[in-house]
Amino acid sequence: MNSQAITVFYKWTAHPGKFDQLKEIYDEVFQQMKDTEPGTLSMTYYLDSDQDALVVHDVFRDAQGMGAHLGGTAAQHFPKLVEIATPGPFFFCGDVPEDLKQAAIGMKMGAEFSNRIDGFSRD
Repeated sequence: MNSQAITVFYKWTAHPGKFDQLKEIYDEVFQQMKDTEPGTLSMTYYLDSDQDALVVHDVFRDAQGMGAHLGGTAAQHFPKLVEIATPGPFFFCGDVPEDLKQAAIGMKMGAEFSNRIDGFSRD
């Protein structure tokens, strides 16, 4: 994986009785990211059935790819998501530019940021 990649892990916890709606929205998010975001290297979401939550893992090629996602797919679906689920925490791992940090912080989703120290991939 390239050293400019940004990895994001986050959680959406559904309000009571809203998990099915949360899953439906994320099915749409998944397809939209896959079809329209070339700067997204991967997106995987997991079921946390004990808490009626989804845990999501996104990998963006670079800050530009992440910015395109935040300004596109994320911006489109975020209002619907916050009506039915609680966001966060969101962990951004990589070199996130200050403007994108401020945008994430402004969304009040429990954003935390970590810079890469080292790592390897066996891809």
